[in-house]
Amino acid sequence: MRVLSIDGGGIRGLLPAVVLADLEARTGRPVSALFDLIAGTSTGGILACALCRPAAAGGVGGPRFSAADLVALYAEEGPRIFHRGLGKRLRSADGLLDERYDDDGLRRALERYLGDARLSEALTDLLVPAYELESRFAFFFRSARARTDPSYDFALLDVARATSAAPTYFPPAQVTDVAGRRTYGLVDGGVFANNPAMCAVAELSRAGEASEIDVLLSLGTGSHTRPIRVARARRWGRLEWAPRIVDVVFDGVAETVDFEAGRLLGDRYVRLQTELTTASDDLDAATPANLAALHATAVALTRQRAPELERLAAALVS
Repeated sequence: MRVLSIDGGGIRGLLPAVVLADLEARTGRPVSALFDLIAGTSTGGILACALCRPAAAGGVGGPRFSAADLVALYAEEGPRIFHRGLGKRLRSADGLLDERYDDDGLRRALERYLGDARLSEALTDLLVPAYELESRFAFFFRSARARTDPSYDFALLDVARATSAAPTYFPPAQVTDVAGRRTYGLVDGGVFANNPAMCAVAELSRAGEASEIDVLLSLGTGSHTRPIRVARARRWGRLEWAPRIVDVVFDGVAETVDFEAGRLLGDRYVRLQTELTTASDDLDAATPANLAALHATAVALTRQRAPELERLAAALVS
């Protein structure tokens, strides 16, 4: 059993996209053919959905996109997704009074890359977390269930939009199943599972297959390096914490899961993560300069971990 987990991280999803493009080049196979289960949160959920979108309607054929195609997604769509006019800046008080961004650019990008494909048509089993606001529970989009239950089948577009609705960045998503039985109000799964690796393990445990995991590849989106000084934070209230708490929660959750998965799976668990020393760690830093810095950081990571990636590639195709 081969499992892929992709963290959330906004525009920093460029990093795992580059790593996956490298892995596809080493194996000569698409990501959807290398893994039995792919879990992705937020930007990782967008990648997971796009990598598993079939080329033709009804789940026919191979994947519509390669990982290299999705590297281009960040370069081309990122600046449009994270764009704010002066009016939006003023109305939102830079994200303090309203979400920072409208979701027009995000939705248009998802429409272009996901079209009208459904979760039930995914080429590989998908697990994508989100959080339901009104009934207050963790919600999991699961292609395995979608294939047998139309009330839990959704447009891939809606799956990706829901898991990437990061609080303070984008408005919540309202998503209705394809059977039209229920509408959910959802936000980014990163509030509880920014690194969804353990969610994937739990999914396989439920099916009695956790012991069969041969490899769990977990891809990070770069770790924060800017410190939060305690002397300053001691005097912060809601206003000061508001623009920072999302990053703290996302990072803390991801690091906790990394610890758990490593202890549980040992050398069957591979985590590819890097510090962001030259690129910005902001989720929405989609300037050309930062996109270039993120790409360079990802390429450097693949070079530094090349022996490990080569062993991983060999194991995935064996």
